[in-house]
Amino acid sequence: MPVDGPSRDPRTRLPAAIAAAAAGDDLDTSLQAILAAGVEALSPAAAAIFLSDPDRPGLTLAASHGVPEGSSLLTDAQDAAHPFAEAVAGRAALFDVEATSASGGPAVGAYLPLLVASGGVEAVLGSIGMIWPAPHVVSDEDREAIGALASLSALAVDRARLASTASERSEWFERMAHTDPLTGIANERTVSRILELELARAGRQGSELSLAMFDIDDFRATNEEGGHVAGDEVLRQVAAVLAESVRLVDTVGRIGGDEFVLVAPGSAGAMVARRILDGIAALPPVGGRQITVSVGVARFPADGTDAAALIAAATDGLTRARAEGRGTIVSGVVSDE
Repeated sequence: MPVDGPSRDPRTRLPAAIAAAAAGDDLDTSLQAILAAGVEALSPAAAAIFLSDPDRPGLTLAASHGVPEGSSLLTDAQDAAHPFAEAVAGRAALFDVEATSASGGPAVGAYLPLLVASGGVEAVLGSIGMIWPAPHVVSDEDREAIGALASLSALAVDRARLASTASERSEWFERMAHTDPLTGIANERTVSRILELELARAGRQGSELSLAMFDIDDFRATNEEGGHVAGDEVLRQVAAVLAESVRLVDTVGRIGGDEFVLVAPGSAGAMVARRILDGIAALPPVGGRQITVSVGVARFPADGTDAAALIAAATDGLTRARAEGRGTIVSGVVSDE
């Protein structure tokens, strides 16, 4: 019987798989396209790609062909003795493995690990497998084609995970640039920018804005008596109350060692500051000391029309609050109590 030339060589289908790996932005789509190219080239009755999750044991199905929903293959692959899992554990290809087809008849399988190397260290990311009804011989050309598909799949997985890591790292750096690392709320730079933006908006709209400055009472004594561990715990608890007490339009941040700030658009700033003050007063003692704060509140435009004037007014209110006693709130112009 005449045999077609290059068209029967499974390796002629690899360009389609390469294109799928190069063009796919979504990992699931890329792996499914790579597997589809392999199925077209090698005509297995069933094929699948399983991935190892670094955060949990076992394998996760990423792409499949000819695997009915509820097939035992999906559960059997989790067994350490299954060839999909064996290929991962042994980091070696398994050919001509006796298997069972979806219909229950005898079959032959080929299973390869998905391997990548970086800095001389080899990592296994999962496995790819194909199953044919028996009898079937996996030729040298078939083995070469499956090996190439495994390499392409590994590259696609590695690229997707590197992109995910880079994205997470970028988000982390972005978050760190705008937040206080100890408390997780906004840092001084971010608060300053938001204050300028909210002042500009209030000026355009003819609305009000409040700036409240909070200072932890006797914080130095807490540090001296309980050490920095106690001091850090106080800072975190105060920050948590601030974050939980404000409205969605408000911004809270840490601007100094034990100083916090609230930027509150509208006329409710003093009310929000009072709610924060009460929430902090309800906190349990740390190191045997009750946590309280003194608060100075300034309002735009009554107490100042720019950031510097508003900060000065809030600072003045804070100074007067400290003089009046623990847990006191005072406006930059008139006392609230």
